Amino acid sequence: MSRAEGILRALGERGETLGFCESLTAGLACATVADVPGASAVLRGGLVTYATDLKGSLALVDAAVLTQHGPVAAETAAGMAEGARERLGCDWAVSLTGVAGPEPQDGHPVGEVHLGLAHAGEATRTRRVDLDGSRAQIRAAAVDAALGFLAEALAL
Repeated sequence: MSRAEGILRALGERGETLGFCESLTAGLACATVADVPGASAVLRGGLVTYATDLKGSLALVDAAVLTQHGPVAAETAAGMAEGARERLGCDWAVSLTGVAGPEPQDGHPVGEVHLGLAHAGEATRTRRVDLDGSRAQIRAAAVDAALGFLAEALAL
């Protein structure tokens, strides 16, 4: 069983739903989960907030957070996850923001990724991962890290 299948099974058994807010992965995490047959019973959808301004307007990240911390930060990842949970009406929301390359961005190295995880009634969690490889490899590894973060929270 794949990690995505395990997550969907666990959330389905709990009667809970899932959503995503993605920047550097541009929908890849949501698509990875949607590849699993029956995903529609759990997956609500996703927001692609590739542009910084969309993190505010679509994902409801506070403008002060974006001004003070920028798009590649734990605080931004937290805001993205919280905003996705609100916008998508889901129980769990996962966010991903970072630098896939090929060049550093605003002082952040290629491979710096911040994940956010929001769940009803719990403090929002964040995690930084530092990844290596090509742009495609970093994006794929970011999805794997995000699903691993969620699986860990679900005690899978």
